[in-house]
Amino acid sequence: MTSMTFAALLQRFFTDRLCTQMEASHHTIAGYRDTFRLLIRFASARSGKSPTKLGIADLDVQVIGDFLVHIETSRGNGARSRNTRLAAIRSFFRYVAMNEPEWLLHCQRILTLPDKRYVKRTVTFLDGAEITALLTAPDRSTWTGRRDHILLLVAVQTGLRASELIGLRCRDVQLGTGAHIRCLGKGRKERCTPLRRDTAKALHNWLKERRGDDDGALFPSIRGDPLSRDALEHLVRKHCLTAARSCPSLVGKRVSPHTLRHSTAMELLHHGVDQSVIALWLGHESVETTQIYIHADMRLKEKALASVATPETRPGRFRPDDKLLAWLEAL
Repeated sequence: MTSMTFAALLQRFFTDRLCTQMEASHHTIAGYRDTFRLLIRFASARSGKSPTKLGIADLDVQVIGDFLVHIETSRGNGARSRNTRLAAIRSFFRYVAMNEPEWLLHCQRILTLPDKRYVKRTVTFLDGAEITALLTAPDRSTWTGRRDHILLLVAVQTGLRASELIGLRCRDVQLGTGAHIRCLGKGRKERCTPLRRDTAKALHNWLKERRGDDDGALFPSIRGDPLSRDALEHLVRKHCLTAARSCPSLVGKRVSPHTLRHSTAMELLHHGVDQSVIALWLGHESVETTQIYIHADMRLKEKALASVATPETRPGRFRPDDKLLAWLEAL
C-alpha cells in the first residue's frame, strides 16, 4: 500500500478531520491554517524543496523544534502563541499516526515535544474614569464615530469576545422588555446578555440609522461588510490614544478588545456580583477561569487586609552575639 504524501494528508486533515469529523469553528481552522502556512514556509526554506514536494520525513522533531524557536526569536511570539502553534502541529501528527501507521514512531517523537511554561500575569483592565474617557473619544458627528461609540459601549457593557462582537447581526439584538443580545460564543455555546437601558436606547437609535436587513452585520465597515478582527483592534487603539489626552492613566497602557472584556468582569466583581454569575455572563466554561479577576482585584485584597488585626508586638532588630557574625552582618 502506497503511503499518502504530506500535501494529501494535510488537505485531508483540514477537510475530513477538522471540517467534517470535528466540525471545528472557522476561528480554529484559521488558526491551524496560519500555523501550517508558517511551518511549511520554514521547512521549505530549510530543506530547499518547494512546499508541494515536502514529505513527512522533512518535518521531523528537529525541524519542528527549530520552528518553535524561530517563531519566538524571529517573529517575537510569546510562549502562549508558541504553545498554540504546537497544539495544532500535535493534532495533525496524531491524525498522521492514526492513518499512516508506518510513521507512528516519527509522530510519537513530535508528540513528546513539551509546552513551554510562562509567567501568568494579572489581567489588564480599565477603571471607571478610563472607560468614560474611551466611550467619549469617538467623534459622534460622523457615521463611523457613532458606530464606534455604540460598539465600544456594547463591548464594555456585555463583555463579548472580539469574535462575538464582529459576528453580531442585527437580528441578534432584542429590544423592549428584557432587552438583550444573543451571540454564539466559544465552543458553539449560545448565550444571552442583558442590556442596560442606556445601551438598549443607544442600540435602538443605531438600528434606525443602520437600516440594514436582519442578517446584516450590526457593526459594518464603510463598505457594509462585517468588521475584521484587525479593524476592531485598530479602532480600539485609535480611540484609546484619543482618550489618553483627557485621561493620563491611559498613556502607555496597552488596550485591546479583550481588555474591554476584562473591564466588564472587574466592574461586575466590584459591584459584588458572584463569580458563578460572572462566569455565565462571560461564557466561561468553568468558574475557575473567572478567578483571574479576583487575583487582579486589589480592592478585594485591601479589604481583606483591613479586616486583619495588626499583631500587638514591637518589631525588634536582630543583633548578632558573635564578632564573626557581626562582621558578616556588616558586609
